[in-house]
Amino acid sequence: MKQTRIIVLGCGMVGATIARDLAADAELDVAVADVNPQNLARLAAVCRCRFVEADLGRPAEVGRLAREHDVAVGALPSHLGLPALKAVIEAGKPYADISFMAEDAMDLDALAKERGVTAVVDCGVAPGLANVCIGYVASLEDRLDDVAFYVGGLPRRRSWPYQYKAPFAPSDVLEEYTRPVRLVENGQVLIKPALSEPELMDFPQVGTLEAFNTDGLRSLIRTIPARNMKEKTLRYPGHIDLMRALRETGFFSKKEVEVGGVMVRPLDLTAKLLFPKWTLAPGEQEFTILRVVVEGTTGGRRHRHVFELYDETDQATGQTSMARTTGFPCAVVTRMLAGGEIGQKGVLPPELLGRQPGFYGRLINELAARGVNLTHRREEVETSPAAV
Repeated sequence: MKQTRIIVLGCGMVGATIARDLAADAELDVAVADVNPQNLARLAAVCRCRFVEADLGRPAEVGRLAREHDVAVGALPSHLGLPALKAVIEAGKPYADISFMAEDAMDLDALAKERGVTAVVDCGVAPGLANVCIGYVASLEDRLDDVAFYVGGLPRRRSWPYQYKAPFAPSDVLEEYTRPVRLVENGQVLIKPALSEPELMDFPQVGTLEAFNTDGLRSLIRTIPARNMKEKTLRYPGHIDLMRALRETGFFSKKEVEVGGVMVRPLDLTAKLLFPKWTLAPGEQEFTILRVVVEGTTGGRRHRHVFELYDETDQATGQTSMARTTGFPCAVVTRMLAGGEIGQKGVLPPELLGRQPGFYGRLINELAARGVNLTHRREEVETSPAAV
């Protein structure tokens, strides 16, 4: 039987997790590309794959690799996300992507349809799994009223001064602290600062965390006509104030300043100093937590749907929970693309797949088989006559 050839673009923690999952399937011939030979060498010690050292910051190289394979997978930093997406679409190959790009991937929808390409973007945990849950509820209810989801990846042990370490690219974390936030209030799209509107929330597994606005709605603003909608990121209490102080002082600025006759971007210096302190130590335990709350109305009755996920570092494989909860949904979708199970063409955000019959159940079962468990409960909510 001819194997389906898959190229995974990027061999960081998430890309390596996706590749290991796919490579376990004898029907798939998996290659992994990365500019860093050390990343490839680490994966080579535990994974049956082909390895390609390549500069994925060059769209021509991305396009070449895509053309040589049947399906492409994007696991690149956010600043490389859009050029890679365009290169794969132009190569005419199906694509599953987890890059948290600042740009609107839907701008390439027309190009994808023209080339007959299916490209599933934001295919991680949040955005990703959270979107699937929201799309699933949209398929169950006549109208969505309120949508909110909360997500965080944190070290199990808090440590001074940041009480935080990054389970994915730290540069993308800083994007969460600076990128203006789009949210929906009373049917209107509003723009608010990142790190705004902090609130404390309790979770039985870890205690009290603080939540703040981040720009995670993305395609949901176009695809889900809810009255109110927001995404918030979770951290240990105290982290928000520290990051706001750094931001307001200018440490996250991309505008160059002169220091001793040398022009320096404050963000570059901040990253140089912060990232070593934000790196998980070998064997250090961390967790990912997600809560999605969607309220909708059907036949005059209002219902609340609550989805919850809690996942920790896999002791057997050493894979972080963030890599697992981000990479596994992407791996499942990649298999579906390889099998021709997703026929719709264009750039598809996960909530559109979540609306399709059977997709939510398939994804949740596949995740459970990998030890990632999402719970869902539905309850009726009392409403006043004015609210109906």
